[in-house]
Amino acid sequence: MKIIALEEELPGKRGTDFTPHLQAEAAAVWQLQQAGSLREIYFDSRQHTAVLILEVENLEQAQTLLDSLPLVQAGLIRFKLIPLQPYDGFQRLFAKP
Repeated sequence: MKIIALEEELPGKRGTDFTPHLQAEAAAVWQLQQAGSLREIYFDSRQHTAVLILEVENLEQAQTLLDSLPLVQAGLIRFKLIPLQPYDGFQRLFAKP
């Protein structure tokens, strides 16, 4: 299952709250990528929040993986999960009227 995970910073946090955790966060993200669960990672250029594309068995596995990240464990961020399914609109091109 492909899932988009959108980072949301929790209210009341400052940039300096993140600093002590950023190296550990990068290492944890690297491990997820090497394990094959994390396919792609980006920053939203407007908000500088992370956008992850995961390939996992289900939403629960995605949540468990994300909950293991240092910034989540430190209570600084959470993720909104969006499960994806293949686009099936092309069938309309071949439907008989």
